[in-house]
Amino acid sequence: MVRGKLEVLLISAKGLDDSDFLNRMDPYVILTWRSNEQKSTVAKGAGSEPEWNETFVFKVYSSADNSPQLSLKIMDSDAFSADDLVGEASIPLEAVLLEGSLPPTVHRIVKDEEYRGEIKIALTFTPAEENEEEESYGGWNQSA
Repeated sequence: MVRGKLEVLLISAKGLDDSDFLNRMDPYVILTWRSNEQKSTVAKGAGSEPEWNETFVFKVYSSADNSPQLSLKIMDSDAFSADDLVGEASIPLEAVLLEGSLPPTVHRIVKDEEYRGEIKIALTFTPAEENEEEESYGGWNQSA
């Protein structure tokens, strides 16, 4: 059983497929760990090279026999229509759960099995103490 806190530093993206025709794209990222979803700020007018430098914290409670993944969806915020999916990335978490941290790493963004750019994130996992009570997770987001 793995318990603790996963910190995700969302740094930047580059080479994104800019889907806006008249203006520069306004990208943001939806980060999902199991059923817990968090959203970055919108990088207004950042186009295909957004920078966020935002940290997100997820509570991790996972059995060791599954393959945990962090899902990232890069979206383009649109004022007058539904937001557009730019692409997605799935980040395996086995290494960070074992090592404790991974330096800023670039991951491929894909949509319809085609390359759509890159996203850079850093990961840190802090295991919970064996005697730590569930109440000490106050303020952390709950995942199922």
